[in-house]
Amino acid sequence: MYVAGIRFQSVGKVYHFDASAHADLRVGDYVIVETTRGRQMGEVASVESLTDQLAVEGPLKPIERRATGRDLAVRKYWEGKELEAIIICREVNKNLGLPIKIVRAEYSFDGTRLTFLYSTDSEDAKVDTKDLRQEMSKSFRARIEMKLIGPRDVAKLLGGFGACGEVRCCSRFLTEFSPVSIKMAKEQGISLNPQEITGMCGRLRCCLVYEYEQYVMARKSLPSRNKEIGTPHGKGTVVDILPLKESALVQVGDQQFEVHREQIVPLEEWEALQKRAAEPCPGGENCTCGLHKPKAQASQEDGAQASAPGTQRKPERGQQPEPSDRRARREHRQARRPERPADKPAPNKPANDAPRSAERRSRRPRGKQPPQSRAQHDGPVA
Repeated sequence: MYVAGIRFQSVGKVYHFDASAHADLRVGDYVIVETTRGRQMGEVASVESLTDQLAVEGPLKPIERRATGRDLAVRKYWEGKELEAIIICREVNKNLGLPIKIVRAEYSFDGTRLTFLYSTDSEDAKVDTKDLRQEMSKSFRARIEMKLIGPRDVAKLLGGFGACGEVRCCSRFLTEFSPVSIKMAKEQGISLNPQEITGMCGRLRCCLVYEYEQYVMARKSLPSRNKEIGTPHGKGTVVDILPLKESALVQVGDQQFEVHREQIVPLEEWEALQKRAAEPCPGGENCTCGLHKPKAQASQEDGAQASAPGTQRKPERGQQPEPSDRRARREHRQARRPERPADKPAPNKPANDAPRSAERRSRRPRGKQPPQSRAQHDGPVA
């Protein structure tokens, strides 16, 4: 099964559809799909096979067909009519006196549906747009829909430049908006002046999220402010923290030094360890040196060491060792035994010499005569 990611706007969210019937789709192709807002034309952003790594929620709607050249031409024609629709809708809304702002008008690719995107300053109170929708139905033959959007979506549609001098992130590459809190600005040491942390939409800037995790991870390994630490320059007090440099600005006497994280010595922890090392061992269960352990605990540790693989217990006096222990000791003695002259090969004997015969190998001990046969014992037969 193939899954295709479809995008309906140039910088918009990607929706997944079933592309099993169109396995030859490529990125950049245009297709026709059925959505909650009717039949729409979208651009293929990705084509993947359905695996465990690709998490898709719920059943996928199939792709109806590829977009033809006529579909693209019709879509271009209706896009040219959107500006006229915005002007007419704003005039009608001015006559009705509704507290809303018409931001954009969007036609479907075939012109059967016209959607007006609007925003309002009063977020709590709900504005009734029924009269506006009825008036717009008299001017247009398409089906009229009114959709409320937030201030961030308004800034994304309008575009423009941000406080940094670049094109707004939401209009350039952000497909979804992440939640932003004032805590992110505090963690990065940014001034809480509303003019410096607020974007053009009136909300906290989306760029506060970008480096937040790096600051959090860096601060965990650095001391806090006004804390006494040890440095190569001597004992000092932390004045400021530089998370991205992984260093701290330390006041040592009348001078300030930038000290890297690896050169910082935490004095409080160091003094606590020295104090603990100087104290006598309390013994018993609270033993810290290992010399005053209770007998029960020591016996348990000895039993654990004996039961560990690769360790052998020495049998007590009068107790027969196990067969495996006897075999191991015998092999150990044979390995330590020095090599005897009989085990060494003869120096003049060639390496490929044939082995001795069975008769020469079987030598009898000295002082013993071989047993005589009965014929030799009785003497010669007359």
